[in-house]
Amino acid sequence: MIDKCGRKINYLRISVTDLCNLRCAYCMPADGVRKREHRDILRLEEIVNIVKVGVQLGIDKVRITGGEPLVRNGIVQLVENLAQIKGLKDLSMTTNGILLNKYALELKKAGLDRVNISLDSLDRAKYKKMTRCGELDDVLEGIRIAGEAGLSPVKVNVVLIGGYNDDEIEDFVNLTLKSDIEVRFIELMPLGEAKSWPMGSFISKETVLNKVPGLIPLPFKGHGTVARMYKLPNGKGKVGLISPVSSHFCNYCNRIRITPDGKLKPCLHSDQEIDLKNAHPDEIKRLLYEGIKSKPNKHQLDTQHVSIVKRNMNEIGG
Repeated sequence: MIDKCGRKINYLRISVTDLCNLRCAYCMPADGVRKREHRDILRLEEIVNIVKVGVQLGIDKVRITGGEPLVRNGIVQLVENLAQIKGLKDLSMTTNGILLNKYALELKKAGLDRVNISLDSLDRAKYKKMTRCGELDDVLEGIRIAGEAGLSPVKVNVVLIGGYNDDEIEDFVNLTLKSDIEVRFIELMPLGEAKSWPMGSFISKETVLNKVPGLIPLPFKGHGTVARMYKLPNGKGKVGLISPVSSHFCNYCNRIRITPDGKLKPCLHSDQEIDLKNAHPDEIKRLLYEGIKSKPNKHQLDTQHVSIVKRNMNEIGG
């Protein structure tokens, strides 16, 4: 599928739940979220049907997100059902890693290709403070188990937050010296809970390059690429810089998103939503087509403008 701006849309991010076993400060309120009625979220069968139709339209890459997708009942069976869809080339998941010790092997056997693991601090006290309940060692174990299970390349997503983890940038980069993992630094977006945060919290990808000037830039892959890639001399892994605020990558955006309650979002930072819940497969095809064709040229998010989206990230999908 080609959108109105000539971009090939082949990537679907689908959130299977807005619930999470953490309470990250920039993602959701401290007291969590109101639990939706089961009838209000997409059934697993609906998710499979949506992906099947999406593949017919040219989607060949799917990422399962949350909230935390591993708290959704039936998640392994969902992965297995999605992995069997002919034409789907890449099936991945974004997770906080807490439950990978339990699920990594099952997910790999079911057909999951790889995982992105969210981790914003390597300091136990800071990690617990930001997540409001998490244990760092559980995530580190999850990263290890994911690698052993073959869910690779394992990618570690680090949200850059001024005054919180900017003093840990070198520690994160050094993880790539001896391990074949990809550490991806992502600029904090003024969205949801973070809209009211002080300006000093929002730091650009240039902070990483200033802290680690020895990073070697790698060739830019182009279409669909949101991360500019680097590596340390003699490093086994890679470092990615993702800049949704300081340097938009909208020209290369190849994705659409679906929320847990079945709303198609052509753009993360647009308030446009198209309801897919309970739609017939024939209607799903028309609605997906409509969503792709209405995808905006670019978003308006920058250091002076917060996102107009009213949902928190856990309600949209990471």
